[in-house]
Amino acid sequence: MPRKGMRSIFFQPSTSTSSKPPPPSSPLRTFSDSLMEENIETAESLITKWDYSKKIITPLFSGNTRLEAKQYLNAVKGLQSAMQYLVTRDSTSNALIKSQFLMQLAMKTLQKEFYQILSSNREYLDPETVSNRSSVDRRRSSVSFSDYESEIEISDDDEFRGVGNTISETERVSMLAMVDLKAIADCMISSGYGKECVKVYIVMRKSIVDEALYHLGVERLSFSQIQKMDWEVIELKIKTWLNAVKVAVGTLFHGERILCDDVFAEASRKRIAESCFAEITKEGAISLLTFPEMVGKCKKTPEKMFRTLDLYEAISDHLPQIQSIFSFESTSNVRLQAVTSMAKLAEAVKTMLTDFESAIQKDSSKKPITGGGVHPLTRYVINYITFLADYSGVLSNIIFNLPQSPLPESYYQSPMRGENNSSSDISDKIAWLILVVLCKLDGKAELYKDVALSYLFLANNMQYVVVKVRRSNLGFLLGEDWLTNHELKVKEYVSKFVRVGWNKVLSTLPENSTVDMPVEKVRESFVKFNAAFDGECRKQSSWVVTDPKLRDEIKGAIGSNLLAKYGGFYETNRVGLESVIRYEPENVEGCLCNILYGVGDSGSVSSHSSSRVSSSRGSSRR
Repeated sequence: MPRKGMRSIFFQPSTSTSSKPPPPSSPLRTFSDSLMEENIETAESLITKWDYSKKIITPLFSGNTRLEAKQYLNAVKGLQSAMQYLVTRDSTSNALIKSQFLMQLAMKTLQKEFYQILSSNREYLDPETVSNRSSVDRRRSSVSFSDYESEIEISDDDEFRGVGNTISETERVSMLAMVDLKAIADCMISSGYGKECVKVYIVMRKSIVDEALYHLGVERLSFSQIQKMDWEVIELKIKTWLNAVKVAVGTLFHGERILCDDVFAEASRKRIAESCFAEITKEGAISLLTFPEMVGKCKKTPEKMFRTLDLYEAISDHLPQIQSIFSFESTSNVRLQAVTSMAKLAEAVKTMLTDFESAIQKDSSKKPITGGGVHPLTRYVINYITFLADYSGVLSNIIFNLPQSPLPESYYQSPMRGENNSSSDISDKIAWLILVVLCKLDGKAELYKDVALSYLFLANNMQYVVVKVRRSNLGFLLGEDWLTNHELKVKEYVSKFVRVGWNKVLSTLPENSTVDMPVEKVRESFVKFNAAFDGECRKQSSWVVTDPKLRDEIKGAIGSNLLAKYGGFYETNRVGLESVIRYEPENVEGCLCNILYGVGDSGSVSSHSSSRVSSSRGSSRR
């Protein structure tokens, strides 16, 4: 309705002829004038009542005063409307000056209340409580400041009508504190006091974040400091960091982002939420994510590989969440730091892999392993590669473009080969490293003067490799064909060991054990067999096969060859030659029980009596 019409309703002139129109210097009072005056009076009564500067009072935003808190905020809004109205009417009026004073007083009170809520509810506004709010609660329910009688406004779905059954007391207090903060923030920002509100929020929340990071062990270290540390110290710091990044990203920063987004939830306030979140978390997040980059820059040695991969994997796992939490343009440095640290760690891993291969190639140890056992190089390299296989997913992302020497044709076949290039890359690399160490072992086998011991050495080491591969993730990466081929290699080495190692003993016996022979020839064969068998048992008692299954297979192969030939010769020629027969067939088998344990002469037989042989068999079984 036009203003002239409004005046005709509320201010009709008297019909008396004696009435005079008001003087021009006294403008007509309107309904809006009265309404604004009432707003100022209402605001004055509430704002002066809650004046912290005059007395110690109960916080406005507490359980017993929630209705007055609602009235207080409404009064401030009314006061703001009055001020806007008065500016258009008379920018120098006493009413406007009074209103400005009241607004300043109200903002000081609200600023104090804002600080009080943040301070007294630290326990309920901690990032863990905030971040643990279920997605259902966040999507289907909301805390509403406009309805303090019910405190929580919920959707009409029946499943959310009983609030007490759906949220804990901690969550309830947390949600109410958040809605109080949001209400105050909305009021202060819309009144032009956003800077004061934001300052309190940043100071309070940043102190919480910094304190949490301190307790998580996050330190602001320079590269020179880390470079001077022993690796054992750095490793302890890495363990601390691995725990810290899980809590910091999954709880601390996540909770702060939720709180910022909720307190400054209005669409027009998104820039404020961004600014607050960046100020609160950016410094701590950069410090957290810089540490892996500095570790990646340190001197590279093979023993640092797995902790480096742990760091890379941790950032890789949390990268989607980091990018989501720090999605603002003002926090792009945090996202960049995460990616930079991953790149530096990946570069370190590639360098260490190359150095590891080079170290295998350069191994120049010339001392044969006593007894032909598993070489330390084999143990170290295969155990190292076994651990690498546990990081195959991470490694496939790192080494996809790492130069790789071509493998021999049909060297192995991975189950994923041809289907997944990244899996093929890591399989090729691991297969190549194993091939490198096996080639080195071929050279080390030549250090043995006894050819049989060379084959035993190769069988031992190949068996160790095969068993480790089959019992770990290496088996999946290298495939069944690879395992089958290398298990055949073990059998080949065993066969050559048996043939070369026991040929001297077998050659003392005639080819056809059932053919009649002169007694002297038979006597000579028994004597030669005794000496050769004794000597071989004595020698091979100092040789070793550490794998029980392989040891039994080797002994079985020796026994089957030996007993087949000696047993027939013994049965045909034993009568009348008891004086030169030292071993019955079962005694031969018993003596073999003591070989390949690496116990020196303890496995040899030096007596003719069967009781001594039986004692030796019992000893081996124990």
